[in-house]
Amino acid sequence: MKVKFWGVRGSIPTPGPQTVKYGGNTTCLEIRTDDNALIILDAGSGIHPLGLSLLSQLPVAAHIFITHTHWDHIQGLPFFTPIFIPGNQVNIYGCQDPLTGEGIDRALTVQLQYSYFPIREAELKATVAYRTVKAGFPIQVGSALITPVLLNHPVLNFGYRIDCNNKSVFFTGDYEPPYNIYAPDDEEHAEFQKIVDEKIADVTQAMHGVDVLIIDSSYTEEEYKIKRGWGHGTYDAAIQLATLTQAKKMCFTHHEPTRTDAQLEAVFATLRPKIAHSPCDFLLAREGLEICI
Repeated sequence: MKVKFWGVRGSIPTPGPQTVKYGGNTTCLEIRTDDNALIILDAGSGIHPLGLSLLSQLPVAAHIFITHTHWDHIQGLPFFTPIFIPGNQVNIYGCQDPLTGEGIDRALTVQLQYSYFPIREAELKATVAYRTVKAGFPIQVGSALITPVLLNHPVLNFGYRIDCNNKSVFFTGDYEPPYNIYAPDDEEHAEFQKIVDEKIADVTQAMHGVDVLIIDSSYTEEEYKIKRGWGHGTYDAAIQLATLTQAKKMCFTHHEPTRTDAQLEAVFATLRPKIAHSPCDFLLAREGLEICI
């Protein structure tokens, strides 16, 4: 398999001279299976340059897996050029909203309303198909098996494990490790801690032994003190998870939008003592980075 990063920024695109090295586009990853099937994880603004790169490979058959429908993970869908070209097949996978009952088709339908976009959904030239995914139920795409895993975030959010010919990748999308909402002296603390421990054990098992682990690592520990509950993880939590799961390689992603390239590297430098003796290879995700496994 090959993994390529097209968007690594969180929350909002941040173009400009201070984000050139690591990139300012929001979340989007391209995965190519051994038989060259195209799997796309999330459709942030990074899916726009990805779509342009596919124009030399027509017709396109794309499988887009959406982790969740927060804006920075779907905002690039209307700008994915292959959806405007006849003969292309675009398959979009995601969850059904437990509150409204609406499927993943809403992510594109809403964006293509007259108030927000000049082109209507009925005017798309590619064949677009939608598929609802459920936690723990794998989907076959070419030689790869994609398994959705429910992860903690303020909206229903899936991580995806991709297995192909004994190689594996896990992408969290947005993920904040669950924590106990009760104080240690509250009578509910012990019971809730059991739930937290079970959730962490399930996630750890789903990620175990992957070749590449890609984790939402938005905050430092100091920043997290005032952003707890916002739905994003820390660098230290990602390191701990990589260690627990015995991942071979781990990529920090979903970079805080206010962090410049220089600041990203400064944060990474502070982590070096913590990862110096780890068998896992730790990287800062950046646009254009390719990993072959």
